[in-house]
Amino acid sequence: MTVWLGAIYAQSLFIEAENFSNKGGWVVDQQFMDLMGSPYLMAHGMGVPVADAGTTAEFPSTGEYNVFVRTFNWTSPWLQGEGPGKFNLLVDGQSTGTLLGASGTEWLWQNAGKVNIANKKTTVALRDLTGFNGRVDAIFFTKGNTPPPSEMAALEKFRKKQLGIPKKTEKAGEFDLVVVGGGVAGTTAAISAARLGLKVALIQDRPLLGGNNSSEVRVHLGGRINVEPFPALGDVVKEIGPSKGGNAQPADYYEDEKKMEMVLAEKNISLFTNYRAFAVKKKGSRITEVQTRHIETAKEMLFSAPLFADCTGDGTIGFLAGADFNMGREGKDEFGEATAPEKADKMTMGSSVQWYSVKNDKESTFPEFSYGVEFNEENAQKVTMGEWTWETGMNLDQINDFERIRDYGLLVVYSNWSFLKNHSSVKNDYKNRELGWVAYIAGKRESRRLLGDLILKEQDLTNYVLYPDASAPTSWTIDLHYPDPKNSEHFPGNEFKSIAVHKPIHLYPVPYRCFYSRNVDNLFMAGRNISVTHVALGTVRVMRTTGIMGEVVGMAASIAAKNNTNPRGVYQNHLDELKALMEKGVGKYDAENMQKYNEGSTLGPKK
Repeated sequence: MTVWLGAIYAQSLFIEAENFSNKGGWVVDQQFMDLMGSPYLMAHGMGVPVADAGTTAEFPSTGEYNVFVRTFNWTSPWLQGEGPGKFNLLVDGQSTGTLLGASGTEWLWQNAGKVNIANKKTTVALRDLTGFNGRVDAIFFTKGNTPPPSEMAALEKFRKKQLGIPKKTEKAGEFDLVVVGGGVAGTTAAISAARLGLKVALIQDRPLLGGNNSSEVRVHLGGRINVEPFPALGDVVKEIGPSKGGNAQPADYYEDEKKMEMVLAEKNISLFTNYRAFAVKKKGSRITEVQTRHIETAKEMLFSAPLFADCTGDGTIGFLAGADFNMGREGKDEFGEATAPEKADKMTMGSSVQWYSVKNDKESTFPEFSYGVEFNEENAQKVTMGEWTWETGMNLDQINDFERIRDYGLLVVYSNWSFLKNHSSVKNDYKNRELGWVAYIAGKRESRRLLGDLILKEQDLTNYVLYPDASAPTSWTIDLHYPDPKNSEHFPGNEFKSIAVHKPIHLYPVPYRCFYSRNVDNLFMAGRNISVTHVALGTVRVMRTTGIMGEVVGMAASIAAKNNTNPRGVYQNHLDELKALMEKGVGKYDAENMQKYNEGSTLGPKK
């Protein structure tokens, strides 16, 4: 297959690695494209080199080319020197002879050497040498001597020109509601709205639905469904949720196919997987369009609608539209919350890179892996798996530092496992064990919280303050994560383990006004990016609860569309209509509730 995005110019050829026709064992990682400009291919082999990725490229002419590869020595924040993400570039089956991916301290265009192209149609391949997350954004062949620009804006302009991306972006169609984010909240919002008659676009930047509850991240659902004051809420969550619980379990526990089948069964939903939203257009205080890019082909599409729902987790659509938001912890002086710190700070809950090992009948080895974080008998985690407690980045920016946060999660998993296998006093206990799965999609808990007409705070929950727009119930404790003090002793400021501190609440109906933006007139939100304080986020962030939020947002969107109003107008003029829908629910299949796991700890009394 010829790389159609390798635009042909007289002197150069530009190839996006994520567009390779055969990705072999390499995976597409889009999590950081807003930071470094593009998705990329990554050799996620857990210490075992992955199969080659390859494609057929058509060069503009034969002759000698200089080759540049955009890559990143990912352990460089912790160790200055040669990194583990090593790979070679092969052209027509022959290596260019340069070791790639192991030098430098940032994303850069590494000189891969010279190649002589004898045939215009030639194979290009990536050969992983270590299995330790080598990464490739793009490859540039040129008869000149200059690599593409490194500065983000200039690189974006260069990329579009080289790839021949048209200036006029294709429209995906006209919709009543555009839902961005295909996690549990976005999926239930789309299903709920579609069943109530809206034409819905559901945009997800991965091939799977479910977000943290997918087999890519493997966090089980938490919270309760089908409870007062609206027992019908949760019917859709019940239909899409897996029947098994457990974090960091085998892929089939998360029943990805169930979520996909439920969405595809709705004739009013148009599903767009592998598209990431990166820009919005506005008219006044309303969003008119969301612009997206396919994470493999770079194809761009525009989505128009009167109503939008931000279910991205990071509040990406709200942020791009200029919505008010908070990030970090509010101080006591802002809301008077007992659990808040004295002064506001930037601390958030972290992101988890979960993993597990498997036991075999024969011994296995694991490479020496030590790249700036040292493990020994005192600080090593002598375990065979890591779930939510393997949490990083609480003192970093969960948006702008996210690649570093995820990479640190990978770094400590590999470093700890290498010590256990090769040097620990209990290495015999691990001789027949090998890594069975390590997440490369990090499970994030907290980043931006978009602000609505009401900001839910701790006292609302603990004092059971009921608002007239009470809606989706939250049932989890106020569950906030902090660095594990024992981990802090050994890794001060660089913790990778967390503890959870729980504060009981009574089952609490979250006000509907937390589910829409206060200054972007047609924007709903559902998920962990709703209008709450950091403390209140501790209870609403679990996924059965966010799924119920999605159901409510879908209902509210149907009311807004029918009455030609906006999310605020539903609260002001149609609240009784929303309550009637919440009482009825939008369940379709009368599914049995198999989700009796992880419903939450004992609830406290009403105040």
